[in-house]
Amino acid sequence: MQTREDAVAEANESFYRAFENLDLKAMGRVWSPANYIQCGHPGWPILRGRVAVLESWRQIFDNTPAISFVLSDVVIEIRIDMAWVTLYENITSAVEGQKVSATVLTTNIFENGRHGWRMIHHHGSSVAQSPEPGDSTTVH
Repeated sequence: MQTREDAVAEANESFYRAFENLDLKAMGRVWSPANYIQCGHPGWPILRGRVAVLESWRQIFDNTPAISFVLSDVVIEIRIDMAWVTLYENITSAVEGQKVSATVLTTNIFENGRHGWRMIHHHGSSVAQSPEPGDSTTVH
């Protein structure tokens, strides 16, 4: 039987799988259908509502030829039907043919409902340096 922590970890992994695959339909399934969802991409204003959030992902996917993540310092907290995952996204991407690396401090918030754990909030903030060596790392 799957634990609640395993289910949240799976929901979080589904988010990064959709992101790496640049798959808007899969990204739409990760997010709650509720209109109170919010998203804060680094350097963007806060986006509120399903239409604005999914449009932001369409724009990102349309302008990203490839992206990959190594997740580190992943911590899952669960309280009743809410869960949050804090982590570092260690990103490798391509911009105009050049390899680019960045680290983003991220919080993903999930709500458990009739369709399982769905994202209701994603926030990423750029950081000046990567986490300390030895932090737990998950490769996606």
